[in-house]
Amino acid sequence: MVQHPYSLKSSKGAPLPPRQTLVFLIALFGLYVCYLSFNQIRLENKGEDNGAEEQTGHVCTRPVIPDEELPYAHFPKPEGYNRAECSCTPVRFFVIVSMQRSGSGWFETLLNSHPNISSNGEIFNRMDRRENISSIVQALDKLYNLDWFTSAAKNECTAAFGFKWMLNQGFMDYHDDILSYLNKKGVSLIFLFRRNTLRRLISVLANNYDRDAKQLNGTHKSHVHSEEEAEILAKFKPELDVSTLISNIRDVEKYMGDCLDYFNTTRRMILYYEDIISNRNALLQVQEFLGVPVRKLVSRQVKIHTRPLPDLVRNWEDVNGKLNGTEYARFLDGADYLK
Repeated sequence: MVQHPYSLKSSKGAPLPPRQTLVFLIALFGLYVCYLSFNQIRLENKGEDNGAEEQTGHVCTRPVIPDEELPYAHFPKPEGYNRAECSCTPVRFFVIVSMQRSGSGWFETLLNSHPNISSNGEIFNRMDRRENISSIVQALDKLYNLDWFTSAAKNECTAAFGFKWMLNQGFMDYHDDILSYLNKKGVSLIFLFRRNTLRRLISVLANNYDRDAKQLNGTHKSHVHSEEEAEILAKFKPELDVSTLISNIRDVEKYMGDCLDYFNTTRRMILYYEDIISNRNALLQVQEFLGVPVRKLVSRQVKIHTRPLPDLVRNWEDVNGKLNGTEYARFLDGADYLK
């Protein structure tokens, strides 16, 4: 008997399974291999530090981050919302360390004009958040998990997230513990001070006066957004106590110096208000420091005390006589301030 060329019978008589069965088994084996491979990839991605992040099924490939920047690139998982595709975007944590009337409010509005930067104001201006180191750490943990909601929060695609911290808001009181926390958390510090502490003192006294006088239609404003409002506030000329003037300036400079010494092991940038005004590259360097794309930064705030110093102080002759011939005579010409 002649065997059909497509017969499934073996020449030795052993039966072969039907073709459909073979195809099914091959397909099943292929699916099993794919399943094992997919699970292996997911486990590898999940185990990488500062690498792939997975949120609600969204898998990220490891971003290209220089080794020296890895401690400062974070992938937080907020409890209040899902970062979705932005979970692949690393976030740099920062804090602006400053003193009142040093330009930090203006500087923060400049940062917040960037689409990828969120700076959330003075979170420790409330006493209950800084009554001890535990309350401070609790607030910091919440903020750096991106669960701090303010008008500045850009949530999903934030690439740099931080806030302002004044020296007199617990920052110096717990400096050892705060230094340890910031270094472990990988937080970058921007120190913002004023070189001309005389001008800062004038601004402090004028602002304190307006707290009571409320010169703008019965409202106190530390910052203004129109030339008219700035002109009204600038009309007040404080009188400086010349008997304590030099010691006050010296104390402020020591306070700033101590701060820089305490936090000299952090990743930091030291910036001065006068530099932001006069140096075009200052804001570019800040953006590079924060690891965000460079953009033109803008602010609606209008500066208040831009006149020459003799026009800002009621007893200028006394002030001028007190500082002339001292190490602080450099503050008198006001040449470090450009409108």
